[in-house]
Amino acid sequence: MSQASSRDDMSTASSDLPFLGPRQAMELQELTRRPRHSVSMTLGELLHRVGDSAGEKLNNGVGGANDHRVLQLYDPVPYPSSFPFVLSFHNLSYSVKVRRKMGVPAWLGRRTAAPSQVENDVKVLLDDISGEAREGEIMAVLGASGSGKSTLIDALANRIARESLGGTVKMNGEVLESKLLKVISAYVMQDDLLFPMLTVEETLMFSAEFRLPRSLSRSRKKARVQALIEQLGLQTAAKTVIGDEGHRGVSGGERRRVSIGIDIIHDPIVLFLDEPTSGLDSTSAFMVVKVLQRIAQSGSIVIMSVHQPSYRILNLLDRLIFLSKGQTVFSGSPSSLPRFFQEFGNPIPENENRCEFALDFIRELEQSPEGTKNLVDFNKSWQRKFSPSSTSNRNNVFPNPKPSLKDAISASISRGKLVSGATNINSTLSPSVPKFANPFWVEMVVIGKRSMVNSLRMPELFAMRFGAVVVTGIILATIFWKLDDSPKGIQERLGFFAFAMSTTFYTCAEAIPVFLQERYIFMRETAYNAYRRSSYVLSHSIISLPSLAFLSLAFAVTTYWAVGLAGGFSGFLFFLLFVFASFWAGSSFVTFLSGIIYNVMIAYTLVVAILAYFVLFSGFFINRDRIPPYWIWFHYASLVKYPFQGVLQNEFDYPDKCFVKGIQIFDGSPLKAVPEAMKLKLLQNMSKTLGINITSSTCLTTGPDILKQTGVTDINKWNCLWITIALGFFFRLLFYFALLIGSKNKRR
Repeated sequence: MSQASSRDDMSTASSDLPFLGPRQAMELQELTRRPRHSVSMTLGELLHRVGDSAGEKLNNGVGGANDHRVLQLYDPVPYPSSFPFVLSFHNLSYSVKVRRKMGVPAWLGRRTAAPSQVENDVKVLLDDISGEAREGEIMAVLGASGSGKSTLIDALANRIARESLGGTVKMNGEVLESKLLKVISAYVMQDDLLFPMLTVEETLMFSAEFRLPRSLSRSRKKARVQALIEQLGLQTAAKTVIGDEGHRGVSGGERRRVSIGIDIIHDPIVLFLDEPTSGLDSTSAFMVVKVLQRIAQSGSIVIMSVHQPSYRILNLLDRLIFLSKGQTVFSGSPSSLPRFFQEFGNPIPENENRCEFALDFIRELEQSPEGTKNLVDFNKSWQRKFSPSSTSNRNNVFPNPKPSLKDAISASISRGKLVSGATNINSTLSPSVPKFANPFWVEMVVIGKRSMVNSLRMPELFAMRFGAVVVTGIILATIFWKLDDSPKGIQERLGFFAFAMSTTFYTCAEAIPVFLQERYIFMRETAYNAYRRSSYVLSHSIISLPSLAFLSLAFAVTTYWAVGLAGGFSGFLFFLLFVFASFWAGSSFVTFLSGIIYNVMIAYTLVVAILAYFVLFSGFFINRDRIPPYWIWFHYASLVKYPFQGVLQNEFDYPDKCFVKGIQIFDGSPLKAVPEAMKLKLLQNMSKTLGINITSSTCLTTGPDILKQTGVTDINKWNCLWITIALGFFFRLLFYFALLIGSKNKRR
């Protein structure tokens, strides 16, 4: 009879874990029978059992080609130096100011807003919430929309400014500092923020390169990724791209598990998740929570918010906190729900989902005049009633003497947890501990590699930009084909340079959505020190240079000789440098705007408007000498001024080159239609009056004369080039500060 029961249990485990395989399901079944706070094998310990290559034998002497595919989830001999973690929070309170609602005047025939709506400008999101979560368990925060679930998760994960949050968050009885929490925890957002053209394996591998130390060999990182793929049940999807609206990829449940995987690659002690089952079908949601159970049983504290769990998911949860308008209406284990509502006077009917009943009942109370006040008060008395036993149980978790948090984390690190942290807790808590797993240059290389892989798989984006530049160059080349050195040619050259230089800036507007699409990925990764913001800025700046150089060369080759510009090959090189500097400055400027403006349409509108102002004050439409004094600052702030002025000097700064000779002086006046003989007589009369002999071949206007007339002699062409390049660096620096200030990812 006992053997049959055992077989039934194992069969149930296998059906619950279809993506893990029968052997791992059996191991998990054995693991669930062990006491809650016994020490489980961490992911770091799993990797110690995997060699640097697929054919290498394991450290315990058991080898084989396929040994790395089946990993033991626990060690039969517990580590005596490890201690369980308890994350407790006490009296958490958080409120925000809301805008006052404006009442409609009575004379318009509509009632004004109620006094309570007008006068209430403070909204309480968390109201004196306390509880605890333990290692090896999943604590779920439940409630209707707007109840404060996500706010409580953010409060525990240090995503609310300390000065705005009341109460304390402790681990093993010690206050948990922000710096230490970043080292030992991870946060999974509600949205799946992933690069669409990377495969599942590549996504996890890049996360491993960010979060795992450089001292860990690449083969060990690959082994860690493979172990995590098996733990997440993603073996069949490992080589599939993530996908997006235009590219078919993995399923919703697989995307969610990948999102979890990139944040647990370093095996954190505490894992926060904001509604990880949102938007998934019941089977996918169950599989995700089953994975979270495995993570918890590997020695982590898992805290998640969930909207309305199914019956199967409820059986996987260990602790529940029900919230209603920021207040706790129930806190305890799922098994205590029937007794709680029984004593409150509303027993849960048989064969009904306990969680659904509780949520529906809480919603009914919220709509009643008294609200949930009675239920909140009853929960407080319930907690006081059972607090003595819970306190004694909590004290019994630790051996005597009670270990410090420092000792507990040291024990976890010695077992392989927190791979991205230091080797011991002393260095973790010291002020000199590096916040990041890798040095600056390693982060730049990984960011650049990931960006290149993602871009190469979407060549249509660069192709569109390249096509726009080439088409623009061809149009300019055919319109301004082989310009002559006549007075008319002077005006046409000025028009060509003005349009060409402004076009290089306008074609950079495509950089706006690039960062806007990556913004929340960047915020998620930098919130828990995956890499430095400076690494991101420098890496993306360097990665953009080859494409900008290619676009510059294509534009210069298409236009320079076709238009007939002066200077020969040296003039071409200087023209190419200015086109490249313009692309660099324009790209940097647009990137900076994308760092401070979150909406794509607003960003495009602002970029087009500002670039139009830059062109207006560049010196083409109105000379510098004619600009009013109160607008002259905008002339020198214009990004178009410097490349426009530089290419003009490159074209006209030749004293021996003549652009206006003899009778050509009349070409820009109504006398142009006068017969040539009459023009020669006019030149003779002018010669007598001025005392200078002016013939039809006399040079009247040279290149430097044109530069003086256009007012572009205040800065020489080399300084214009350096200023244009420096402006590009300046806007990249502003972009860095925009990320530093605007991506704190904390509520105020």
